[in-house]
Amino acid sequence: MDTKKVAVVIVSYNVCRLLDECLQSVRKALEGIDGEVFVVDNRSSDGTVETLQPRYPEVHFVANSENVGFARANNQAIRRSQSEYVLLLNPDTVVYEDTIRGTLDFLDAHPEAGGAGVRMLTREGVPAPESRRAIPTPWVSMLKMLGFTRRYYMSHLSWNEPGRIEVVSGAYCMLRRKALDQVGLLDEDFFMYGEDIDLSYRLLKGGWQNWYLPYDIVHYKGESTQKSSFRYVHTFYQAMLIFFRKHYGHLSLVFSLPIKTAIYFRAFLALVSMWGDQLHRFVNPNKVKKEHLRS
Repeated sequence: MDTKKVAVVIVSYNVCRLLDECLQSVRKALEGIDGEVFVVDNRSSDGTVETLQPRYPEVHFVANSENVGFARANNQAIRRSQSEYVLLLNPDTVVYEDTIRGTLDFLDAHPEAGGAGVRMLTREGVPAPESRRAIPTPWVSMLKMLGFTRRYYMSHLSWNEPGRIEVVSGAYCMLRRKALDQVGLLDEDFFMYGEDIDLSYRLLKGGWQNWYLPYDIVHYKGESTQKSSFRYVHTFYQAMLIFFRKHYGHLSLVFSLPIKTAIYFRAFLALVSMWGDQLHRFVNPNKVKKEHLRS
């Protein structure tokens, strides 16, 4: 198998319509680039593979017999690919035509860069703060949980210039194969969420740099997951605990206990908010329907 310039890896789960739009954008963005695309489907029930495989014959579809999680599914495709770079891409994204090429050009010119992310735009065209993030150390995590997010979102950086960051979002994460070979693939202990933070941290510890680049994607954040579900709340905060135990478990109780308490407290608040929303829909179904129609 010839070594490609880049392998684009997309993990899907019941997002046929979004994935279709994503693949259309990737097809355009890869024009003139020696690349390949992998879609790993975690046993979707919406006919994703059957619907889209005939439309995209150039894409390698991998149909899992069960939902193996985000990290493991990405690793499946990474191991099958042979490329200088790997791009992890969410299915609820639309990639601008110059974004992949611009990212590759930057990485070619900066051999010290192990990972790169881009400017993620909301559906309203507003840059999402998650485009640039810091490692959630105990201090940074505590500040964020108290509502002081400037450090975590690295708000001092310009949106229009490249800048060194600590965490590259898994929604668009370009990785140098050489760096992956050194630090390892995604940690499969993370079922979903947190694996991008963990990998970014390992890249930094391995001596690589992570960068933010002013190229664009649209990220329909949350539309590929059911964030109102108990499963989401449990999975998200469980990932936070896994990361903390893995990288900061050696700290004394003086430092670790407050962080763990804060994580459980935030998880409890998220569940209470979720239950409140569900109760509101149950008590006021007509009002909720009208609000939905207005939006």
